[in-house]
Amino acid sequence: MDRRQFLATSAAATILPSLGAAKYYEHNLVAEPIVTSLVPGYDFKTEMLGFNGSFPGPEIRVRVGDPLKVNVRNNLDEGTAVHWHGIRLPNAMDGVPMLTQDIQEPYTTKSYEFVPPDAGTYWYHSHYNSQEQVARGLIGPLIVEEASQIDVDEDITVILSDWLMNNDGQLIEEFSDMHSVAHAGFMGNYARAIFSKTKIHMGDRVRLRLINAATNRIFPLKLSGVEGKIVALDGMALDTPRDFEDIIIAPAQRVDLIVDVSDKLIIDQLLRDGFFRLGELPIEGENLHRKVSPIEALPVSRKPKPSSPKRELELVMMGGAMGGAHGGDNIWSLNNISDMPAQPWRQFEKNEMVKIKLVNQTAFPHAMHLHGHHFYELKDDGEVGDFRD
Repeated sequence: MDRRQFLATSAAATILPSLGAAKYYEHNLVAEPIVTSLVPGYDFKTEMLGFNGSFPGPEIRVRVGDPLKVNVRNNLDEGTAVHWHGIRLPNAMDGVPMLTQDIQEPYTTKSYEFVPPDAGTYWYHSHYNSQEQVARGLIGPLIVEEASQIDVDEDITVILSDWLMNNDGQLIEEFSDMHSVAHAGFMGNYARAIFSKTKIHMGDRVRLRLINAATNRIFPLKLSGVEGKIVALDGMALDTPRDFEDIIIAPAQRVDLIVDVSDKLIIDQLLRDGFFRLGELPIEGENLHRKVSPIEALPVSRKPKPSSPKRELELVMMGGAMGGAHGGDNIWSLNNISDMPAQPWRQFEKNEMVKIKLVNQTAFPHAMHLHGHHFYELKDDGEVGDFRD
């Protein structure tokens, strides 16, 4: 089947009648080299990787609790694998090569099937050689809609990322530079916010779904032209919407906001000596029908209530520049182990409650992600905090 035929099946597969029962969604993704206009206002084109000829890849939208099947075609000259970031799903569908699946070889097709149990903002990305393949563009949003419609005028996804580029607009291929690997990671010299819509109206109530798709950059953000509340973190609805001024979003994290528009929307990255403009959405016309009302909480997913942990464990991050020696074989380690251990770190019973203390003995901040799980963060005083992944 050629690429055109393969893509043609996608639209037809999702146009199914709704009979009040679960709707079946099927999508096709093709991982392939692309050429795109990454920097607005410049004539040059950037050679990247993408899904279905675009960066970011197409937005996949499903309804919570409805079955989803995604057929991934690898049209690259190297292997790949796709991880569905933040989704609680069967282990075999998680997309981690050499752990939950084999590497997907070039010019092969692999299907992923699962039922998203939680509404929220998620994303999909390569999990093979991801320091390079994600930085080159193998990413896309995965939106799981609530069972009932949320009262907003626009629902806008915002992809945040950065790239290291030369003056010709091409990516500088230093993805595995050892100096970067041993420090805070591979950082770009250009960053951007990419919006799924091109305009908004004065007076609109908008849901913004922020996704940090950068491999290493932590974004401190300031939003202008809007006022509102944070309503979800990492796909999980907050019990009570939360005020915000500035927002800090680490790699792979997501933040959902519901905001009211009073001017053009501007997203700036805060710097030590000012700011960098990541993107903006212009105003076109006015919404005369929206009435001012309180922002309500989203429907909350069924969360397990934390109980007394059966075990208390510790993971110690060590290594890197200025990080001291450790017993692992590579630059970084967890509990003195680098790479994949021969045996699992621990085994747990289903629904067992455990407490894991993360100790960062390195010189750099680092986000930690638990595949297929969400967890409660504990505050400094020991109180239960947000439900994250």
